[in-house]
This record gives sequence, C-alpha cells and structure tokens, in this order.
Amino acid sequence: MGIREVIRNLDWSYLTNLIISIFPALLCIIIHEMSHSFVAYKLGDRTSVLEGRLSLNPFRHIDPIGLLMLAVFRMGWAKPVSVNMYNFRKPKRDMALTALAGPVSNILLAAVCLFFYGLLWRALYSSAAGGFLLNLLKTTAYMSVSLGVFNLIPIPPLDGSKVLFSILPNHVYMRLMMYERYGVILLMLIVFSGVLGGPLFRLTSAVYGSLFPIAEFAFKLVS
Repeated sequence: MGIREVIRNLDWSYLTNLIISIFPALLCIIIHEMSHSFVAYKLGDRTSVLEGRLSLNPFRHIDPIGLLMLAVFRMGWAKPVSVNMYNFRKPKRDMALTALAGPVSNILLAAVCLFFYGLLWRALYSSAAGGFLLNLLKTTAYMSVSLGVFNLIPIPPLDGSKVLFSILPNHVYMRLMMYERYGVILLMLIVFSGVLGGPLFRLTSAVYGSLFPIAEFAFKLVS
C-alpha cells in the first residue's frame, strides 16, 4: 500500500477532532498542575515554584502519553509536581490539601466553562464558528471533570492516594510514601486493562451532569 493510499484512507474527521481535543486537554492539565504548585507555595513549600511549575507554559507540565490519553480516552495525567512535605507546617494535612488542589481546580474550570457555554449559547449557536466555540467549551468542561475524577483514584501517584494516606498513622503514611513510585506500575496495569473505564465514565458523567445546571442558570440570565 502506497503512502498516497494510506493518506486517502485516513479518517480525517477523527484526526481533526483529536487535534482539537489537544487544546482543552492542555488547558485542563495546566490549571491542574499550577494549582498544585500554587497551594504548595502558599503552604510553605517553594520546590515546584523553583522548578518553574507555577507557569502557563504547557511544556513544563505535559507528559506526552498522559496528554494523548486525556485527549483520546478522557483520562490522563501530567508530570508530577515536586513537593517537599518537610517544608510544610503540618506535613500530612498540607500534602493532602496540595493534592486536592488539582482536582478541585478542574471542577472549578468545568463550572466556568459551562457558565460561559450557557451565557453565550443564544448568541453563538446559529453560526459555524459559534458552534465550534460552544463545543470547545463543553469539551473542556467534560475533560476537566474527567481529569479531576481520574486523579482522585486512591492509587499512587494520583492525588487521591495522598488524600487517603493523610488519615493513616504517621508510620504507615511514611512507609507508603516511600513506595509511591511503584504505584505507577499498578496504575498502568489497571488503566490499560479497562477495568476502570465503566465506573470512571459513570462517575464523570454524574459529576458533569451535576454541574450542568450552571449552564442553564447562565442561559436564563440572558433570556
């Protein structure tokens, strides 16, 4: 099969949608990781700031595979933000708050996107460019919820594990944190097995659905 035939047989619609999905994925990841860095900084740890993670530059945050996973499968990850818990006044509590900052920021981003979706719908829905922008807002909202929900899974190194570990006794907490990097292997096995696909989809849809009244409220403001 020649190169021309390969190109002719490509699903260009799918490729176009994939490329468009990269931009919402980047925004969701940047907001997520910057929130970790910002909260850690406010709680006394400057490690991530010194590494340049409190930045809008996407190249400081993205993991190429995690970005592609988020764009295609709506669940992904970024480069972990470095945190030195010994710089915190209350290490376990502050580590949990830093971890929660990412998913919470994703829910807030989704809420903002849905608000503007409802606010702008009447003015934009009838044009092709307007419809594209509205679709981009909805895609960003759903993707942001998906990233937040995925990161709340209590498996290291995801944020949910740091929140869960914070309620454990100190000696158990420290031991688990020592082996955190090995959780990546377990996480990859679970993700690629597809076991979490159904539950994550249902939970993401439920959270997204609970936020959609924000769009309806914004729509009524301009009706």
